[in-house]
Amino acid sequence: MFLTVAGFTFNTSELIPIGLLSDIASDFGVTEAYAGWLITIYAWVVALLSLPLMLYFARMDMRKLLLGIVTLFFVSHIGSVLAEGFWTLMASRVGVACAHSIFWSIAPPMAVEVTPNKSRSTALSALVAGGGIALVAGLPLGRVLGLIAGWRMTFAALGILAGLILLGLFRVFPSLPGSEKDESRTAMLKDILHSKPLMMIYLITAVIVTGHYTGYSYIEPFMDRIVGMEPEAITFTLCLFGVAGLLGSFVMSRYFSRYPGRIIVSACFGLPVIMLILLPVSWISSWLIAPLCVLWGLGITVYNIAFQNEIIVFSPHNSAVAMSIYSGIFNLGIGGGAFVGGMVCRGGAMEYIGYVGGVISLCAAVYCLFRFIPRAKL
Repeated sequence: MFLTVAGFTFNTSELIPIGLLSDIASDFGVTEAYAGWLITIYAWVVALLSLPLMLYFARMDMRKLLLGIVTLFFVSHIGSVLAEGFWTLMASRVGVACAHSIFWSIAPPMAVEVTPNKSRSTALSALVAGGGIALVAGLPLGRVLGLIAGWRMTFAALGILAGLILLGLFRVFPSLPGSEKDESRTAMLKDILHSKPLMMIYLITAVIVTGHYTGYSYIEPFMDRIVGMEPEAITFTLCLFGVAGLLGSFVMSRYFSRYPGRIIVSACFGLPVIMLILLPVSWISSWLIAPLCVLWGLGITVYNIAFQNEIIVFSPHNSAVAMSIYSGIFNLGIGGGAFVGGMVCRGGAMEYIGYVGGVISLCAAVYCLFRFIPRAKL
């Protein structure tokens, strides 16, 4: 349970600047594009550190490591609350990113380790669900709290939650020795790097996630300034995006085993199509943005789950390391997308973020259709 709540807290913290970007920018007297560096730098730190930190701490007792990173998470959020300037806030967010990069490398194997064999899949599902609920409830609730009491209170609430998680883990979580097979790390990495399907997945993910976050990182100011939606409507739309994620999980559990290729191709092409029609749809009616975001949330969730499944298929013995690389590349795409979206906004073209993100993602979709799908033989 504590790992599930921790997953929710970590993912909410990663996403929350998206919902509070305008308020943070206003408080520090910077543009939304400049404030978007909070998303970019965070994602790049996670991308760069996920694999090396996991390998470095592989031999450490997992309980001690988990308590250490939750403590870092807690302290960094206190720093966010007390930040007197934008770069002070950035420094605290880097601390959170360091904790994040380790957490998602060790949480899945820890959840499996402390669970009886018959319930291991349930434990993993609960952990993933905790992270997914961050989209459904964490981001919208954090935004509501930020609108009512200020963005600092949102970070304070996350810090308090982290403190409670730390106390719970300290009391109930058992000691778990780390790996002692130091010499096997190079072999694991070589196996992964020599797998062409895995390399294709990583390439597709880097490009399509960059395109996705080019649009999604600035969806809140887009709906505010370009579409002219009310704050309550924006919050509701962001919540729908998360609910669609749960719908995506249902679709995957029911249909992916029967139609894997069709589902992967649909998700890959659905994302760019949705972003490319984002602005034209807003011209027709602002109310159409909500159902479009439902499809958007459905698409990115299906994509994410589908390719995580493929990673396990193509790397059954080294899936933890392969997943760590995937997590790093996914976050590289988040940072890259926020960076590209920021450049578009700084150029005074915020209304075109959907076009830019859509074109980037479309390139990955075409590559997936003609190169990955035939090789994967889904």
